[in-house]
Amino acid sequence: MMRSMNLPNKLTMLRVIMIPFFVVFLMGYAGGSSGRIIALIIFCAASLTDLLDGKIARKYNLVTNFGKFMDPLADKLLVSAALICFIELGSLPAWFVLIIIAREFIISGFRLVASDTGVVIAASYWGKFKTTFQMAMIILLILNVDHPVFMALEQAVSWAALILTVVSLIDYFMKNRSVLQD
Repeated sequence: MMRSMNLPNKLTMLRVIMIPFFVVFLMGYAGGSSGRIIALIIFCAASLTDLLDGKIARKYNLVTNFGKFMDPLADKLLVSAALICFIELGSLPAWFVLIIIAREFIISGFRLVASDTGVVIAASYWGKFKTTFQMAMIILLILNVDHPVFMALEQAVSWAALILTVVSLIDYFMKNRSVLQD
C-alpha cells in the first residue's frame, strides 16, 4: 500500500505509525530517564510531518481523497493520544481532555454533514490558533519542568488552549449554522 502512495500520504501514514512510539516513551515504558525527551522529539517530528504533507500536497497538486481523510484523522489521533496519556500521568484532568476531544468529534461530524450538502468548511483562524496552543501545551506538558515560572506558563497555555478550543467550536457553528438547517 505504501508503495503506491504519494509523498504527502506517506508522511501522513508515518505520523500515524509514530503515535505508538510516542506513547511508549511518554508513558515511561521505554527510554528510562530520556523517555520524555525521546517522546518530545517524536511529537515534534510528527507535527512537522503535518506541516510538510499539506505544503507538498498543495504545491505539487498531490491532494487525494485518502489525504483529505487521513491527514486530519492522523492529527486528531496524535493530539488525542497525548492528551489521554496526560490524564494517566496526572498532568491534565479528564474533563479538560474530554472537552478538547469532544470538540474534535463535533467538528468532524459537522464537516461530514456539510460535505453531504456540498459545503466545504475550511479551517478558521480560531481553529489554527487552537491547534497552535494545543501543540504548545503538549510540548510544555511533555517537558514537565518543575519550576514556578515554567509551571505558570504551562497553566496559562493549557487554559488558553482550552478556551480557544471552545471559541473555535462556537465560531464554526456560528459561521456555518445554515448547514444544520433543513
